[in-house]
Amino acid sequence: MYVHPELAPVLAGLPERVDAARDIEAARANFKALMAPRMGPDERVTVEHRSADGVDVQIVRPVGATGTRPAVLYVHGGSFSFGELDGPSPMARDVCATTGAVVVNVHYRLAPEHVFPAGFDDCYTALCWLAEHAAELDVDPERIAVAGASAGGCLCAALCLAARDRGGPRIAFQTLLIPCLDDRCDTPSMRAVTDPRFTNGGLVSRMWDVYLGADREQGRGHEHGSGHVSPYAAPARADDLSGLPPAYVLTCGADPLRDEGLDYARRLMEADVPVTVKDVPGAWHLFEAFAPDSSLARETTAHWLAALRDALK
Repeated sequence: MYVHPELAPVLAGLPERVDAARDIEAARANFKALMAPRMGPDERVTVEHRSADGVDVQIVRPVGATGTRPAVLYVHGGSFSFGELDGPSPMARDVCATTGAVVVNVHYRLAPEHVFPAGFDDCYTALCWLAEHAAELDVDPERIAVAGASAGGCLCAALCLAARDRGGPRIAFQTLLIPCLDDRCDTPSMRAVTDPRFTNGGLVSRMWDVYLGADREQGRGHEHGSGHVSPYAAPARADDLSGLPPAYVLTCGADPLRDEGLDYARRLMEADVPVTVKDVPGAWHLFEAFAPDSSLARETTAHWLAALRDALK
């Protein structure tokens, strides 16, 4: 498997990844430790804790911002099971500082304590709350985007499908970063990526079992007929991708999720949805958190942030 030369020394020092499906508390602790260096005060933004119709959110604003601004609903990743931090995620703060948008950082319910559709329902509630309170939040209701990484990317894609299907809030743009989209786990990249030091095919397959429930029955029959996993759980299951917001899709070459992300982007294009695609060869899932000071991480982050900023102008 090709690994980018800048990342090879970092990978060489990584231990085997903790499997959240087998030790959720260890996975949660490891993620918080990984993100801890970036969780200090951020002088670029202000943070307000709110309840969005019962869902905990953090409202992140650029310091000194005035007037009506675009908004981004930011949905964190973490295998649907972890990723919650004491403050807004560094990615949510970067979105705010770079785009000048008001960012609503969602704290949705997590598996295994809360399987699908709990987390999805929380995110949709927060999206509707954001749109309904646009005037109060000094937000332009015509410039609301969704953004998220990994499980967060899955939830963002699902929100776009649900908003279209239900006549819900208008979403101007969807930023899908290394998204997990397909519970069937049947792609070449899913089979090829087996390194135990980062997210691999086995971890992803077990993640879906946890999110949908051990027998996956919680993912069946939810608004889309008995015996089928809902597209709101696994957006690749959607038959029709027409009428969805313009999208940005980020994938990584050493990520088991690469092929389903690229396939979803292709299907969006075929449905006449404007799409920007960026693939990062030789990088693994969420490599930026492991090598934040690498040129590759800085360039990748700058690329998707610029696309989101430009979409909200």
